[in-house]
Amino acid sequence: MNIIVKEDYEQMSKFAADHIANVVRNKPNCVIGFATGSTPIGTYRELIRIHREGLDFSNVIAFNLDEYYGISIDLSKPYSLDQSYMRFMYEELFNHINIKEENIHIPNGLTKEPEKFCEDYEKAIKDAGGIDLQILGIGGDGHWAFNEPGSALDSRTRLEKLNDQTLEDNYEAFFKEAGFRREDMPQYAITMGVGTILESRSVMMLASGAKKADIIKKALEGPVTTEATASAIQIYKGEALVVLDKDAASMLSNVASIKGA
Repeated sequence: MNIIVKEDYEQMSKFAADHIANVVRNKPNCVIGFATGSTPIGTYRELIRIHREGLDFSNVIAFNLDEYYGISIDLSKPYSLDQSYMRFMYEELFNHINIKEENIHIPNGLTKEPEKFCEDYEKAIKDAGGIDLQILGIGGDGHWAFNEPGSALDSRTRLEKLNDQTLEDNYEAFFKEAGFRREDMPQYAITMGVGTILESRSVMMLASGAKKADIIKKALEGPVTTEATASAIQIYKGEALVVLDKDAASMLSNVASIKGA
C-alpha cells in the first residue's frame, strides 16, 4: 500500500487526477470504476481540465460503484431535484469529457429486478475484462461504496439496506440542501460488493478533512474487520494507493515518514 499525503484538498485532487490521467494514457481502453460523494469532485474537475488539454476518454469504459435504489432519475431536471448518482456523474464528469455513452455503466436504481440486475452488472464487469483502476472514498463509519458495517469481505454487487449513520451523513451533505425530508430519502442502494472491489487490478482511495482522520487510522492501521469495510485495503493484493490531505492523515502513525507528507 502506498500512502500519499498532500497539503490540502486541492493538491490531493490534482495528484489523484494526474494518477487517473496516467492510467488512461498508458491504456486508452482502460476500465475505470468511479465513485461519487463530495470527496472526488475536485479530482473530477481536474480531470475535466486535463481532458480539455488533450486527454482522450473516447475508449475508456466506466463502471460506477453504486446508486440509490428507488430514487427518481431524470436527467432533464436540475441536479438539486435529482440526487441520483447517475445525475451526479453526468453533472460532475461525463458531460464534460468525450467518453462514449455506451461505455458508461451505472447501477439502475429503478430496476424492478434488482437481484438479476446485480448479477448482470457483475457479468458486465467481467466481460469488460475487469476493472483496471477503482476509485474509492471512505464513509464516516469506514464503509466502501454502500458496503455498510457487517458486509462480508467477499460480498458481490447487491441491494443493501442503508444504516442510520449513512442516511444521516448523506442527508446532511446532499438531500437536506435539495429540500428533501429525511424520511423521503431512499433507504436502499445497489452497490458493488467488497469482493467485487478487491478484484480490481488497482485501487485509489481518497479522503480529506479532519472528520475522516479517525476512520482513516482505523481502516489503515486497525484490524481488518467487516465493521469498517475499507479496512479490506490491508488485504488487497493489487496496487493500492491512498491519497489524503494532511487533515485526514493527521492521526496516522509516523505521518512525517509517509511519502508526500
